[in-house]
Amino acid sequence: MVKLIALYKQPEDPKAFDEHYENIHAPLAKKMPGLKRMEVTKIYGAPMGESPYYLLAEMYFENKEALNQAMQSEEGKAAAKDLMGFAGKLVTMMLGEVTESEVIDG
Repeated sequence: MVKLIALYKQPEDPKAFDEHYENIHAPLAKKMPGLKRMEVTKIYGAPMGESPYYLLAEMYFENKEALNQAMQSEEGKAAAKDLMGFAGKLVTMMLGEVTESEVIDG
């Protein structure tokens, strides 16, 4: 399994960011073909206080080929265009391979 990771810095207007992300961007991203799972985490702090980051989004795909196809699809291009329009200066994108996933119930 692989994932597309988007890490967003603190926006100037969190309310406007949230409205756009929840009502426009996330629905566009969810249409990407091959998307298996999407997790969005609102960051509220760091171990030593405040965090420069606001939001983390992780989009899971079966393999690198599926991720690449999703990014090249019309839906992927629409999501990317929207992203650059509302959060281009805030976001850092990364690609990763999941090497371990385990539910630990203590």
